[in-house]
Amino acid sequence: MDPSDTFRFGSFHLLAARRELRFNGAPVAIGSRAFDLLLALVRRRGQLATKDDLMAEVWSGRVVEENNLQAQISALRKVLAREAIGADYLQTVPGRGYRFLSQVVDMATSTGVGAAALPLPDGPSIAVLPFTNMSGDPEQEYFADGIVEDITTELSRFQDLFVIARNSSFQYKGKSFDVRQVGYELGVRYVLEGSIRRSGDRVRISAQLVDAVTGTHRWAERYDRTLEDIYAVQDEVVRMIVAILAAHVKKAETQRILLKPPATWLAYDYYMRGTAIWNSYWSSLKTEELYQARRLFERSFAIDATYARACAMLSTTYITAWILPSFSSDYRNPDALDQAYQMARKGVQLDPYSPQALGALGLVLACKGQHEASLAAFKKAAVLNPNYSDPQFAIALVCAGEPMRAIEVIKAHMRLDPFYPPVVPLWSGMAHYMLHRYLEALPLLRESASRAPNFLHAAHAWLAACYAQMGRLDEARMEAAEVLRIEPKYTIDGTARRRAEVFITSPVDAEHYFDGLRKAGLPEN
Repeated sequence: MDPSDTFRFGSFHLLAARRELRFNGAPVAIGSRAFDLLLALVRRRGQLATKDDLMAEVWSGRVVEENNLQAQISALRKVLAREAIGADYLQTVPGRGYRFLSQVVDMATSTGVGAAALPLPDGPSIAVLPFTNMSGDPEQEYFADGIVEDITTELSRFQDLFVIARNSSFQYKGKSFDVRQVGYELGVRYVLEGSIRRSGDRVRISAQLVDAVTGTHRWAERYDRTLEDIYAVQDEVVRMIVAILAAHVKKAETQRILLKPPATWLAYDYYMRGTAIWNSYWSSLKTEELYQARRLFERSFAIDATYARACAMLSTTYITAWILPSFSSDYRNPDALDQAYQMARKGVQLDPYSPQALGALGLVLACKGQHEASLAAFKKAAVLNPNYSDPQFAIALVCAGEPMRAIEVIKAHMRLDPFYPPVVPLWSGMAHYMLHRYLEALPLLRESASRAPNFLHAAHAWLAACYAQMGRLDEARMEAAEVLRIEPKYTIDGTARRRAEVFITSPVDAEHYFDGLRKAGLPEN
């Protein structure tokens, strides 16, 4: 690929000398006239290209009717529509001509690190660029550089992220660049850029995540801190940026994978599609979505029998189905629990350093009543990657009778993962209830119930108990009615006790819960 013949806009590369157009690295079928028309428009980018000029250039001076130009413009629009924003690339100027609006990187005049394109990795990839020192004090460069270096190091802990080394990303320090050009040259899909302003004993750190293929912004945040301890502030901000950044990259990758054509599916694609449906399940709670996600994880694992993350997610689908009584075939089925255990163990065997596999094993062990081993698995996951946030750890803590620690874990998770599922505030509400902190439990339980109103009976049952313990019996009875609407055969001696056997270790905590249910008017048996 000769850079002097190459233009880049969005996800497209236009290779003039080779008469080739590529989209995300793959050749695109395009007619000869449409190609010449695109090249003419790109070379005039931002300027009006009159109809006469275009017809003279594309048809080499031959006399042609205007409808020929319109037909090629229509064909070109269809080609550009491969990208979501492609329809906005061509502007029609009525009665005069057309204008190409996208920003274009001309690799012949590129002043970046290098003009050669690197292929994008299969998974998410990111480069952390040097943060701009806005302090006006050259002595503060070390602080800005230290923040970037720490972010790069911490991101590298995520096994599913391809992170460009500091040495490469710092080649852009002090230079003017287009993030799409950076992504092209480093072979990454995402770029993190930012700035730091330090004044006296205060520091402001701004960061933004940009899709380097389309140039669109995915996330931005600003942090203001007092510099009582410069290294403590640096550590706090780095951890926060990294965890939130990982969540946004994961969401962006999920959206991207769902737009890919089926012919490109591989193990990673199946995994990401399964993850998308799994996330949807936690809002819809539709049985078919859980099993659909499981089938996709199975296909992913069938393609790559060493894929620990697919194995871990398979385990999670089995343990979820074992826990929730709406799944008649798996609910409390010893085979489902055993399958969850075997898949979790397999995941850890395949990759002993995978926090996700360790988290899956920790949840299964918690459901098997092996609380010490469960917490040990989660602690090991946290050591391997302190930035990995797993709400399942909170479930294990609740099961182990440690509600205070569970609340701390969930509070941190909700801050670091803006896309947490509705089950997360439910577990936090349960932990608060166990501590008799009913007023704090209410908004959490309400959030869970409102986001997933048919989440079996769980959120409504805990709301009923919570209202009852506060003496708000009318509201307690309304929630109890919701429990019976969702689960007509619900009883305290039956349904509630069966669930308590798994999730409430302390007999005192269990009786505290049953007492609230009785006061709310739910049937004993």
